[in-house]
Amino acid sequence: MELLDNPIQEYAWGSHTVLAGFLGRPAPTERPQAELWIGAHPAAPSRLRSGRPLGDLIAADPDAALGPDSVAAFGPRLPFLLKVLAVAEPLSLQVHPDREQAERGFAAETAPAGDPARNYKDDWPKPEILCALTEFRALCGLRDPRESAELLAPIAALRPVVDLLAAGDLRSAVEKLLTWPSPKDVVTEAGAVAPEPYASLAASHPGDMGVIVAMLLNEVRLLPGQALYVPPGRPHAYLSGTGVELMAGSDNVLRAGLTPKHVDVPELLSVASFEPSPPGVVEPERRPGEDVYVTPAPEFRLSRLDAGQRPVLTAAGPQLLLCADGGVRLRRGDRELELHRGDAVFAGHGGGPIELTGSGTVFRASLPAGG
Repeated sequence: MELLDNPIQEYAWGSHTVLAGFLGRPAPTERPQAELWIGAHPAAPSRLRSGRPLGDLIAADPDAALGPDSVAAFGPRLPFLLKVLAVAEPLSLQVHPDREQAERGFAAETAPAGDPARNYKDDWPKPEILCALTEFRALCGLRDPRESAELLAPIAALRPVVDLLAAGDLRSAVEKLLTWPSPKDVVTEAGAVAPEPYASLAASHPGDMGVIVAMLLNEVRLLPGQALYVPPGRPHAYLSGTGVELMAGSDNVLRAGLTPKHVDVPELLSVASFEPSPPGVVEPERRPGEDVYVTPAPEFRLSRLDAGQRPVLTAAGPQLLLCADGGVRLRRGDRELELHRGDAVFAGHGGGPIELTGSGTVFRASLPAGG
């Protein structure tokens, strides 16, 4: 087991207080802090307390760190990335690729690394699940097109889109919106007649047709402890709240709007799913000492542990453990670590069971076969 120092990503939609408070640091911060990254992604890797990047530890002996099954399935890299998100302003409307799309897109990518127009930063898919720590609001999955047609009907300029929706043609409706010739007037009109949260989105993103596309998505309100699973291809946008997020170890994002960043409409249309879908709210499966958030993603499993029930973790493969509140003691063999809110640990494949005691809550990232 290794205690980790974890990087913070500063994005405009982040909070000046949430992550600082979570980590016990002074607040407010000068710049908005959006994401705490816990893992070995090369863009922002966690480090051991010695300063060594976690990825270097894994690369030195992948079988020992990850286990032979993980290496066989995913190669010599940590297959998941754990985050804490502090959403003070809405994120972009976006989708993520599946494995085949990511491999194809990365192989065909021509924009250099660091170029804002680059779509694919790696060749990995990006399914993800977010568990709410506070009430969390999001948009996720395309709703029944007839409901969307009804919502857009009061916007006179959008009559051609309403007709497409009434016919059930979601793909053509989204394409028409994202290639609209004069967005400013129609977004202004939408903001005047649309309910929340779309009126606020229109006010903060004038001339951005992502506002109208967002009106085609399901609204989601998570209570603390509920989770939202987002498979590849599903359009979504996080609006507000704080949550623990677990995803495949990728940073691939294709945006549809609500952002000044690059929007590649043809590539987005090739990746997005246009099947109406429920938002994907996941209730935990309650087991002794552990609530498990079951998803079909092969790269990860998220669970929540109550240290007061003294759970014992016996799973093979790599694990990340994040203390979300209280105080927790971990014991593995003759090694003991004490965690407080914001502390995180990497536990490699070898080393035997991990015993938890104390009175805190721990989020656990592992492989689906674990536990």
